[in-house]
Amino acid sequence: MDLQTESFTLPRGRAATWLLHAGPDIPRAIRVALVGSLFGTLPIFAGGVFNTIGVAWVLQTRHPSFAFDIWLALEVAVCLARLAVLIVARRRARAGKSTLTDTYVLLAPLWGATVGYGALVSVLSGDWVAATLSFLSAAAMVGGICFRNFGAPRLVAAMIFLSLGPCCIGALLSGEPTLLLTLLQIPFYLFAMSAAAWRLNGMLVSTMKAEQENDRRARHDELTGLLNRAGLFQAVRYRMLHGRAHDRAYDALLYLDLDGFKAINDACGHEVGDTLLALVARRLRHLTGDDALVARLGGDEFVIVAPPSIDPLALADLLVVELGKPFHCEGDGALTIGASIGIAMFDRNHTELDGVLRDADNALYAAKRSGKSRWVAASGSESAQQASGETALA
Repeated sequence: MDLQTESFTLPRGRAATWLLHAGPDIPRAIRVALVGSLFGTLPIFAGGVFNTIGVAWVLQTRHPSFAFDIWLALEVAVCLARLAVLIVARRRARAGKSTLTDTYVLLAPLWGATVGYGALVSVLSGDWVAATLSFLSAAAMVGGICFRNFGAPRLVAAMIFLSLGPCCIGALLSGEPTLLLTLLQIPFYLFAMSAAAWRLNGMLVSTMKAEQENDRRARHDELTGLLNRAGLFQAVRYRMLHGRAHDRAYDALLYLDLDGFKAINDACGHEVGDTLLALVARRLRHLTGDDALVARLGGDEFVIVAPPSIDPLALADLLVVELGKPFHCEGDGALTIGASIGIAMFDRNHTELDGVLRDADNALYAAKRSGKSRWVAASGSESAQQASGETALA
């Protein structure tokens, strides 16, 4: 997926984690996106705040009693708290900090409970105007709850239950037989809207998974699973920005071309050639570790961006040796190739991938001209200064 300007953190506590459960086997990137969806749709949030505080204020004015005073105070306090957390969370998300997700999520059911409390005290007041208005307010909240929070269906169910459940209690305590119909209406409403939230959530997750897969295919080589050119540029851009932010050392780029691959591909066929490329990719991933970026630019050309923790000269020596060892293809026996490598360094004056690739490519062809199965460092790079520009293995 593309890098986002806002990234909201996953919950840490058990209660918030349970409420935000959206189904099994959901990748972390999608779970983060689902959490982020809860912090959006501000017009719906603003409409809910206006509705609940407005109704509580009107009915408190109509019934200036302790029960209604408590209702209005709770509505204002919870809504202001949610708004404050929302604003702070979005600012922290843009800054890459923890986004108070647990607090924000747990305030949502509390908001639903204040709406339910208002409906309960209204119907118990015996004022059917107040009861009607509060019941309508609670029912009106349900649509916004569902469509604003369907990324977290359990949260939807909890908020609806706390908003409408007290209406059933009020109906039982009111002594009005007509209101007993709510004992059938509200459970059905709760079930229907919760089911709708799960269905919408499933559609959203399916869409996100499809987008994630399309994005992965756009950034990865289909044959080897390595990054392709577009994926490499995106990953390096992110890595360099991250490095600058933390004052890290700069990375090294190794440009590899396989020696002898074309002869095997022509003699044995493209199927064997593809198998060999996949085996090379697997060996490269094993040799470079998880912190390095490994890409196939096309044909038999590969690029490795090694982090500062890896000595690029030692890595180049290792690659020349290990890629010179036989590859065992089923049915075709052992196939032997080699690797020529050009090395260039990112530095404070040399941070654009295009330029570093060009320097490494020039060094690669110098290695080819020097006899292959060796590495050459680009002139002016740190590696060139350390290794006098060229090393060949006997």
